[in-house]
Amino acid sequence: MESGHLRMERPFRFSLQVANAESRREWVDLVKRADDAGFDMVVTGDHLEQCLAPLLPLATAAEVSDRLRLGMMVLNNDFHHPSLLARDLATLDLLSDGRVEVGIGAGHSKPEYARAGLPFDAAARRVDRLAEAVQVLRKLLAGDTVSFNGEHYTLTDERCHPHPVQHHIPMLVGGGGRRVHRIGATLADAVGFTGLGRVLDDGQKAEPERFAVGHVDDDVHAVRRAAGARLPQLELQVLVQGVVVTDNAEGAAEQISRTHLRTTGSEVILDTPYMMVGSVDELVEKCSLTGSGGASATTPSGARHSGNLSLLSLS
Repeated sequence: MESGHLRMERPFRFSLQVANAESRREWVDLVKRADDAGFDMVVTGDHLEQCLAPLLPLATAAEVSDRLRLGMMVLNNDFHHPSLLARDLATLDLLSDGRVEVGIGAGHSKPEYARAGLPFDAAARRVDRLAEAVQVLRKLLAGDTVSFNGEHYTLTDERCHPHPVQHHIPMLVGGGGRRVHRIGATLADAVGFTGLGRVLDDGQKAEPERFAVGHVDDDVHAVRRAAGARLPQLELQVLVQGVVVTDNAEGAAEQISRTHLRTTGSEVILDTPYMMVGSVDELVEKCSLTGSGGASATTPSGARHSGNLSLLSLS
């Protein structure tokens, strides 16, 4: 990986994605632990299987911690009309004293659409709809009166109430495809990288097609080109798919390659920013190289099954 490929003048941030909890007590405890551990933000998911609804838990999190930022990694655009979503986001921002950050993507799980009776359009059409939604959300959350006549959304003199506390709510657009990255680079405040490619038949897992360092560099350079003059203000976010703290990184990577990521070699697992495998010192160094002052790393929801928030049991 090129040492400077993510370099921008902004601090490195850590988020914790917590998708599920079995009780209010468990959720509150997870938020407290994330706060105590020094995470910058707690984020929810947006799936129909083993996942809390994305926004309501964040209202509780805002009561538990007065420091943590509150985000979603990421909202499925097709589950939310932008006009109604803007109202919910603005309300959450108001009730949290201005700590909301929006994460949104195009949706990818065909089985979830089927069970909810929603049409699962071709990827190109879902991404087109995402682009329109981001534009509408931007305007509504900025306090504009919006009339919009797109292919997917039509609004007439629409306004968002209440007004959010933040004059500008940060927005991330995330996913695995270049078109999604381009929307983030040109319209949002952050681009979310997953390293994932083709979605498997279960609708939840995906092939780690973009884990190799060469692919990472290619994807980042594409975002740089698309962002142009916006690049200094753009955050690059890495969704870390697995964390294993160990003094035997090579052995752990070989085991992961044999048991979980069978199409990915151990060298790729050790080098990619999408996997964190190694000792504490090795992971600190890797985060430094990955971020170079510009990226934020997010640990996925599997971390909640461990007594230590820095550990993740791959499943």
